[in-house]
Amino acid sequence: MTKTFTDWRFLFGLAIAHLLIFFAFDQAKVFWYILTGAMLLLIAYSILNEDIDDQLSLGRYLLYGVLSGFMLYAIFWLGDTIVRLINFTYFKNQITSLYHLYSPKVIWHFIVLVLILIPGEEFFWRGFILKRLLKDNQIWPAVIVSSFLYGLAQLYSGSIVLFIAAFIAGIVWGALYAWKRSLPLVVISHLTFDLLLFVFFPLR
Repeated sequence: MTKTFTDWRFLFGLAIAHLLIFFAFDQAKVFWYILTGAMLLLIAYSILNEDIDDQLSLGRYLLYGVLSGFMLYAIFWLGDTIVRLINFTYFKNQITSLYHLYSPKVIWHFIVLVLILIPGEEFFWRGFILKRLLKDNQIWPAVIVSSFLYGLAQLYSGSIVLFIAAFIAGIVWGALYAWKRSLPLVVISHLTFDLLLFVFFPLR
């Protein structure tokens, strides 16, 4: 792990990501504009520094991606149901607030979510950060550390719920990437999950 954290490209990319994501959350009124630009920059940085992995056929990454996206949504639905049943007011309020502040609301939000934000997160957090960690570390430590770093960036929202959600999702997508080394697979999984969460079956 020490070797990775002395890699200047890794550290510089991580610093840029945190700076941009902090700025996006700090400027809530223009959140979608800033985050879109940030993800375009992170996609470019990732492509410049790492090759794009695609070791699965179209049919297999669509199958695994859709199934894992549904599975992850089921985990979140179960967690939300438990929060409601035990009437955990703090978590309930945070989930409602996150939907109100950051969920896509107009058509161009959905377009950039699908075409830029979802691919951007996967290109950077799995295709760059996790890939760099996997070069010098065992799979599960690399997946856990990359997921923690992914979740840590979401704390700029001021919500511990978003950190927990990103960490759990990062574990699933990180494990998928480490297993199959396919960026299209994790992009499809992320896309399936977000469409369920924001379009078809929102939790709020």
